[in-house]
Amino acid sequence: MHYGSKGWYVHELKKRGIRYHQGKKLETYKTYVLANLYKEIAS
Repeated sequence: MHYGSKGWYVHELKKRGIRYHQGKKLETYKTYVLANLYKEIAS
């Protein structure tokens, strides 16, 4: 798993207790959506 990859974002968000966003599993989102969500959570 590489830093900044889709899998990395999913893993990091799940570590923070987030498994769903707007009623959909994280795995269904594109990388850029996960990156933006991670930025919101990390800030």
